[in-house]
Amino acid sequence: MTRISLAEDFSPFPAGRYHPDDGPHTGQRFREERLVPALGELGEAERLEVVFDGVEGCGSSFLDEAFGGLVRDAGFSRAFLEKHLRLTTSDSDLKDIVGLAYQHIAEAGG
Repeated sequence: MTRISLAEDFSPFPAGRYHPDDGPHTGQRFREERLVPALGELGEAERLEVVFDGVEGCGSSFLDEAFGGLVRDAGFSRAFLEKHLRLTTSDSDLKDIVGLAYQHIAEAGG
């Protein structure tokens, strides 16, 4: 399994939708620089785990652009993401954020 730590590999303060207008750690930048390349390199049976531990919150615009944008803008199907993308946290305070990220994927996928 390939693993990306949102806090360690990107930023503990992810925020905003579009780069650079909304800052340096936006959903668009995370999607384009981290998620799309990692998902594109996965084999048929492999998964990408995105770990949310260590972030100081995530706004809805970041989550929608990063994760919903995988479907809308990057062309990944919802079925592919359900099979190959795993979003996790061991921090009970971040469980709702992980759920919201999955919700954005579902809404973008129709």
